[in-house]
Amino acid sequence: MVTDEERDYMYRVYAHDIQARINLGIRRRLAPLLSNDRRKIELMNGLLLSLPGTPIIYYGDEIGMGDNFYLGDRNSVRTPMQWNSDRNAGFSFANPQQLYLPVNIAPEYHYETINVEVQQNNTDSLLWWMKRLISLRKRFKALSRGTLEILFPENRKIFAFIRRYQNEAVLVLANLSHLIQHTSINLSSFNGMVPVEVAGRVEFPRITESPYFFTLGPYAFYWFSLETKEVESFALQPADTAFATITMTGEWRNLFKRETRAVLSATLIDYIRPRRWFGGKSRSIRAYNINDTIAINYDTHTSYIVFIDVEYTEGEAETYQLPISYASGDSMNELISQWPQAVIAYVKNNSDIGIIYDAASDSEFCMYLMRAVANRKHFKSAKGEVIFSNIRGVFRKNVGKLHELLKPHLMKVEQTNTSIIYGDRAILKFYRHIEEGINPEVEMGQFLTEGIPFLNSPVMLGAIEYRRLKGPQPIALGIIHTYTQNEGDAWQYTLDEIGRYLEHVVVLPNDQVPLPSGKSLIGIGKEKPPKLVMEIMESYMASAKLLGQRTAELHLRLASAIDDPYFTPEFFSTMYQRSIFQTMRAQSAQVLRTLRYLDDELPEDAKVPASQVLKYGNMITEQYQALLKGKIRAARIRCHGDYHLGQILYTGKDFMIIDFEGEPARPASERRIKRSPLVDIAAMIRSFHYAIHIALSTKASTMLRAEDVPSVEKWADAWYLWVSATFLNAYLELMTYSNILPEDEIELKTLLDCYLLQKAFYEVSYELNNRPNWVSVPLKGILHVLDSNNVI
Repeated sequence: MVTDEERDYMYRVYAHDIQARINLGIRRRLAPLLSNDRRKIELMNGLLLSLPGTPIIYYGDEIGMGDNFYLGDRNSVRTPMQWNSDRNAGFSFANPQQLYLPVNIAPEYHYETINVEVQQNNTDSLLWWMKRLISLRKRFKALSRGTLEILFPENRKIFAFIRRYQNEAVLVLANLSHLIQHTSINLSSFNGMVPVEVAGRVEFPRITESPYFFTLGPYAFYWFSLETKEVESFALQPADTAFATITMTGEWRNLFKRETRAVLSATLIDYIRPRRWFGGKSRSIRAYNINDTIAINYDTHTSYIVFIDVEYTEGEAETYQLPISYASGDSMNELISQWPQAVIAYVKNNSDIGIIYDAASDSEFCMYLMRAVANRKHFKSAKGEVIFSNIRGVFRKNVGKLHELLKPHLMKVEQTNTSIIYGDRAILKFYRHIEEGINPEVEMGQFLTEGIPFLNSPVMLGAIEYRRLKGPQPIALGIIHTYTQNEGDAWQYTLDEIGRYLEHVVVLPNDQVPLPSGKSLIGIGKEKPPKLVMEIMESYMASAKLLGQRTAELHLRLASAIDDPYFTPEFFSTMYQRSIFQTMRAQSAQVLRTLRYLDDELPEDAKVPASQVLKYGNMITEQYQALLKGKIRAARIRCHGDYHLGQILYTGKDFMIIDFEGEPARPASERRIKRSPLVDIAAMIRSFHYAIHIALSTKASTMLRAEDVPSVEKWADAWYLWVSATFLNAYLELMTYSNILPEDEIELKTLLDCYLLQKAFYEVSYELNNRPNWVSVPLKGILHVLDSNNVI
């Protein structure tokens, strides 16, 4: 009773052998499904006994029995119960030939090893563990008839929920990862209570208003009874913190008057400097001022959206927006405890004291933002106005009147923007750094939503914009679109898959590495992957193929405009070819000069590839010169612009492409320029390259012996080549008759190689400035492109 896509995923993960499948399901017992991993078996049984519903335990699963899927129909899981090591596993004293089904004699699950008698005599066995777990469940009615409240830890690998029944409350934590994990959970509704571990009655520290921190081992599973203990109450005093203090007269709204703006500006700059979304950390600030403030009146509250101009000693000025609210009394203490990072400053007025804080952490303010979008509200100031808008039919269809009920949930992880999730329906991206001109994400969102919608990206619902009275174009403050239920981004999904792949291949002989015969990714894509590749990489190969198809569908949709000048495709010209040649050549020359200058300071693992890249400097220029040999028959379209695995959400059965904002470091006008779609393809291939090297580095430092690393590196190369080629081939198949890409394979390869080199050189520059220890990865990427062209 699942969809075809879910069933396909289920088969690939849990029933790789076709004989393990039956009709629309799988005929396997729990232990073989989980590779006979005791920790996984305990985890799944723990979830079974703590989630709502009546738990059904199939006979034999309580001791970890195996199965025999070579038997017909459902008989694979109907083998005789294994009571002891006697004849017929103690199930029957009849002649073994008279049994309806044979006993299990597989080495790992042989009845002489796995049976009730053996486990009954070992109190640490799975059987005794199951008995104790069932007994614990019977002690708490909340686990059998209580309500279910799903929690949302920041760590997606931690599954957490609470079961409640009358005065009982049980917190359930499960680490779904094979690695140790940590997370924090908001348990403020249980403030003052003590988590008591159910099995050992071990008391944990008391819950406060602050997020509660947990560390869980691989596949760890815990039940905590949340119990009340007598304790002295106390209030958090403002004097205990180190926030700035503004002394003033009159009400707090006077802060935004002209005479007090200088003090407020200095306070706000001190607040935004350390924020993740502030892009000028490494630049010297020359001047700053509050450009405009707009009051947002809602219910009995008033918040302000403040626009701050920041000028630097070098480079262009930037503008940031900051929503500000005020709190005092109990609300102040609660906010300081729960959201200390949102507090901007204390505001002292005679004997009264309050705080001003980032209103994005205020659920009431966030709730009003949704209402304002639904009702198309306008708020004016002397210099401009903030406009809330929605795409009428689309907003009504996806949210409608539910916007009044959708509870906002702020993502606590700081990003370049602030994201607010509304229930399971919508997400608002609140831009911090704002720019004049059309925002690429808003523009792309409207294009992909209206007309023929692109189904593999979130649907745009509305936007928040600021219009200056004398400004030519609106400034995007935020965008709201549908929320996609997901299992995390494709980056983490890929790292998890690679981790399992490397664990599998580390035991395989070095001479079995299935490296492709060709060198170019286009050529490799035409090869049939060896049987070994399909056996150990089938799951992710299918994902790479699907991602290639979704990427092609996106580009075809972006190229479908006929009369929209901002989206209509434009063909390459000889002048454009020369311009990108000059850009690529200048970029590589600058990076090569930097490499020569920093030669002695490079990390050890980067020195050899750096010397090779420097050695082939002239050859790199020759690669770019291929762009000038003749007219390239291709088109330029609007692209994603910042395409990598982190910009893809994995739903468990499909991919959703998000964040059409483009590279944040580039101006908005530059991000709207049309380019070859191969820019996105090259970026994704580079993302695959990064993923395999980061995963390999992690494994090398945690589980691989030094002598195993060279062998596993070859397996890593095989993964990168086959996955990239599969992704590329699936993409090219759908783009064949689009007239967007060159029909000539040589032209196609030339263009792709140039974009791969350009992206890799950009990465070298980035890594040298930010993460020198990773510079070897893009350097190896450059060498791979050169090798595919027989330069090395």
